[in-house]
Amino acid sequence: MDVLTPRTLPEALRLKAEHPGAWPIQGGTDVMVALNFDRGRPATMLNLNEVAELRGFTRADGALRLGSGLTYGEIEHGLLRDVLPALAEASRTVGSPQIRNRGTIGGNLGTSSPAGDALPPLLVEGAEVECASVRGTRRVALGEFVTGVKRNVLEPDELITAVWLTPSRAPQTFMKIGPRNAMVIAVVSLAVSAGDELRASFGSASPRPVLVTAPRDEADSFAERVAAAASPIDDVRGSERYRRHALRVLTERALKRVLI
Repeated sequence: MDVLTPRTLPEALRLKAEHPGAWPIQGGTDVMVALNFDRGRPATMLNLNEVAELRGFTRADGALRLGSGLTYGEIEHGLLRDVLPALAEASRTVGSPQIRNRGTIGGNLGTSSPAGDALPPLLVEGAEVECASVRGTRRVALGEFVTGVKRNVLEPDELITAVWLTPSRAPQTFMKIGPRNAMVIAVVSLAVSAGDELRASFGSASPRPVLVTAPRDEADSFAERVAAAASPIDDVRGSERYRRHALRVLTERALKRVLI
């Protein structure tokens, strides 16, 4: 296996175009699991840790550009925790401190798992995924970026370079249910915001991200609407029936937090 280490974003995009089958790696919290369990063995790895353009976040005309290399730890402890509180809450639930210091939002998006903790809070904020290649850059709405379980619209020569959103400043929260309080994949998770309208998105209850909206005066029926929008499955972590019930309960609890 060859490991390529670009130092700049243009170099990284050139190498991805030359090696479209290369696996990008930065935090490696998902990629290394796949390698260790022999779920894949690419001929080439693209190490993005030296690409400064992928780190941190910037502001532009009221919008935020979150670099794909932004870690959960940086979100949890940095300036973003007050700007994107639901995303900060979700970040605090990811793995251990060591995982949060390595895992990135770009990796969460690239893995495109239904259980990805960053996806619901980003979706309720109307996030767009920035995809770049030597051919140019495009933005894709998060709800359209993920097309199914661990599938997305990323082209073989593209890299996820950032996430764009305009903070709503609406009261918002994130909740997650698992067999224990830490180091766990969500049985079901939920992000809810209450701005001009109620907005909710859930994890581990559908093959792709779903956004549920309703007028604020329909809060009494919102929990049922959220549960009805889900398409959960039975698996070793929970049943379809339990997940729908959990979504109703979480939505009711979340509304008590955000309807202030």
